[in-house]
Amino acid sequence: MKYRLLTKEQFESLHQEFAIFLASQSIDVKEWDEIKTQKPEVALEEMKVFSDVVWEDVLTKTRYLEHFSETSANFFKCDDDKIHRIAIKITWDINLLTQEGFEWLMQNPLDNSVEIFKGSKNYASERNVEIFDLIEKGSVISNGEIFEYFHSLI
Repeated sequence: MKYRLLTKEQFESLHQEFAIFLASQSIDVKEWDEIKTQKPEVALEEMKVFSDVVWEDVLTKTRYLEHFSETSANFFKCDDDKIHRIAIKITWDINLLTQEGFEWLMQNPLDNSVEIFKGSKNYASERNVEIFDLIEKGSVISNGEIFEYFHSLI
């Protein structure tokens, strides 16, 4: 596999899409039930292929990511050939994982206790693989509003 198997919840939410995927391979519900019970390794392979297709589609559409910890935040803009990062470190006793801490940051972005760094780099490997790695490490896909907000400040 290129990425990872979708979770049970993800498969459940993509039930219709998975059915269409199976149908595109001429596998109907009855045959799928037989494959699951009689050939679980084949069923797993189908699930792996579907997972990679879904991940590839999601990652290709991803333009922004964000990752928060108690004292830092990282915002990423994912272009086709380059990734841009804005890293923020708080040197004061503020917890960015709370609503209060996040709101404080958004209202005081130029406070002396806020350190902002920015940088860009070409992808070291395939774009979608690097984005997937950031997601696996805790980043979440975002709409880019926070990245663009801080980008406009610096």
